[in-house]
Amino acid sequence: MSAPEPILSVKGLRCTIAGQQVVEDVSFDVPATGITAVLGRNGVGKTSTLRGILGLIHRRGDVRLAGERIDGLATHRIVRRGVGYVPEDREVFSQLTVAENLALAERQKNPRRDLVAHLFPDLVARRDQRAGTLSGGQQQMVSVARALMNDNRLLLVDEPTKGLAPKIVAEVADALAAASKTVPILLVEQNLEVVRRLADDAVVIAGGRVVHTGRAREILDDEELTRRLLGVHAEPAAPRPSEPAA
Repeated sequence: MSAPEPILSVKGLRCTIAGQQVVEDVSFDVPATGITAVLGRNGVGKTSTLRGILGLIHRRGDVRLAGERIDGLATHRIVRRGVGYVPEDREVFSQLTVAENLALAERQKNPRRDLVAHLFPDLVARRDQRAGTLSGGQQQMVSVARALMNDNRLLLVDEPTKGLAPKIVAEVADALAAASKTVPILLVEQNLEVVRRLADDAVVIAGGRVVHTGRAREILDDEELTRRLLGVHAEPAAPRPSEPAA
């Protein structure tokens, strides 16, 4: 049997910001299920790759969503084709309430309010609170919740646990794990414990180019490879919930 068509295929992606090249030549595929992590040291082009895919910065190359080219489309048209986005800096509407922030994200007749309420009960309790008065972790939950309000075909999630307390990191990871059961996710994440828990596959970027692809745990379980590609030591592997502890 032939392999299923990837939900996202990126070939020769080059991106510039104010005339400066920030993504040199990036090519990779995202499977139609699970979570694919984009890894790399700071400043190598991970966020720019996501923004280029979505058309938020000037880009060239071949980008296909379920086989359909989208690299020539404006951002709002890509979103309408079913690509959700959780930006690195959350970008909530600070003067609007939680409920109003979520309502603005609704694109379909029957938004997934029940799913969001199940994953983020704290947001239900704070639905009438202005988003600007929330903690950083709560604002991140609003940002993720907005992306889950619609039946997207793909989620682009950029540094969702950055700067969060460990308890909130766990809650955000729980939400992404639940979301990945229904929608594939392309995840930029620096927290390798979160990557180990969530990601099936990984793409490693260095200097604006892809330098390695493979199964995420194969990379993270290889200390020398992790150190060479990411500049950090791999953490000891912790068993997943389905794995018996040693």
